[in-house]
Amino acid sequence: MQRSEATAPLDDIAAVPAQGYADDFEAVLDDTSVHRSTIGCVIPAYNEEESIAQVIESLLGQTRVPDAIHVVVNNTSDRTVSIASGYAGPHEIVTELGEQFTEVFVHDIGKNPDKKVGALNYGYTLVEGYDYLLGVDGDTVADAKAVEYLEGEATSDTRIGGISAIYSIDDKPIKGSIAKFLITGQRAQFAAFNLHNLLRGRNMAVLGGQFSIFSTHALREVMKENHQSTPWVKDSEVEDSLLSLQIKSAGYLTKISPFARADVGGMTTLRALDAQQVKWTYGAIELMWPGQRGDTKGQPLHPNLRVRWLENFGMLTNLFVRVAFMVLLAGSLSIGAFVFSPWWLLPPVVAILLNTRMALTMKNRDVRDVLFAVTLVPAEMYMWLRLSYFARSWTRFLSRKKVDNWAMQAKAERGAGLGHWTPLVVVVATIIAMAVIWSMLGPMVQSTILWIGWPIVGAVTVLQTLSMFFKLIRRQHGYKV
Repeated sequence: MQRSEATAPLDDIAAVPAQGYADDFEAVLDDTSVHRSTIGCVIPAYNEEESIAQVIESLLGQTRVPDAIHVVVNNTSDRTVSIASGYAGPHEIVTELGEQFTEVFVHDIGKNPDKKVGALNYGYTLVEGYDYLLGVDGDTVADAKAVEYLEGEATSDTRIGGISAIYSIDDKPIKGSIAKFLITGQRAQFAAFNLHNLLRGRNMAVLGGQFSIFSTHALREVMKENHQSTPWVKDSEVEDSLLSLQIKSAGYLTKISPFARADVGGMTTLRALDAQQVKWTYGAIELMWPGQRGDTKGQPLHPNLRVRWLENFGMLTNLFVRVAFMVLLAGSLSIGAFVFSPWWLLPPVVAILLNTRMALTMKNRDVRDVLFAVTLVPAEMYMWLRLSYFARSWTRFLSRKKVDNWAMQAKAERGAGLGHWTPLVVVVATIIAMAVIWSMLGPMVQSTILWIGWPIVGAVTVLQTLSMFFKLIRRQHGYKV
């Protein structure tokens, strides 16, 4: 800062021409590099030896470097601590925004029963005096300008309680056909979710912990209003969704940036993807269900939860149409009553067009993303996987069976557990049971079922096709996901 004018005698200041004083003032502002806020970064890390170095390097390579970076290692059994410690200490970095200083701290908190939530809350105590908390997962690598974009928008509007980057998955290092298929499906899933939130006035339903910035003032308001001692609560399967809901309820905005981008770690096995998606869906159901949890306050129509209801209704519709069509088709073929109609081709065509447009909206799309959409078969296979996770989540929730989904996901990522085979076993058993029941019905009953069933499936399919068509022709305002 230039202090000479501030300490000069009054007579000397009066002698400075008004225009010159204004120019000097602007120069002083320029020298501050417009970084008037402070950002403390928290990286909860659990067995992240393969990615933690890249995550820290991506933060040190930002045009706007966080003022402090805290790596909070918990429950680890690998080399995460030793690798992260190689970056510990002060760093002076020169970027296009000027010279910047940060310091990396590595905290090994050992055994932590609250897992990621416990690590996040530990990190919050370290940065609560900063203006913003930047939450970064231990496997998330951001574009160089991500922090700059997030800070710029957060400081531009005091109503913003948190803002998230656009997430995708870097598929270049992925090996193996199954892993590539699963990652491509997750990329398409992320793209659809991001675009949906961007087109809702950039209102983000979930400030994901992967790469989001939070106003610490908003976090304190959340803690006060909900009588919490920490921002994140340990009894939620989806701690980020709950916190986003609470920030919104406290009167703040939850936004998604149209520019900041980050690549997150994807699930490369069926076992790991099953555990992750079931945990996400199960946790979302807990938040949606009126009065199910003490901190939801029975508010299923909360703005952030409306999106969840729509997602679940859409998945239920997809499940009904597909299962009912397969059952009715098999029944029609069994009694020689099958009649093909060209109109049946219309829903798949609209689905292909919609999937293709979504793929073309992806900023870093590749040939695999486009083929995934155009050929329809891979997208349909991935949809069946998602439907199985949807069904398993609701079944688990309605059964009232208490399960530690965090532990199950960790177990699955280690390559253990057989829960991902449950949907296949259930489908096979259901097909056999339905075939036996169908063979026991008389011709009149069979014809009646087909006579009633086909119009119902047809009506639902028409409505679903119209919904896809409206999404297809909807303006996207140039957004890239």
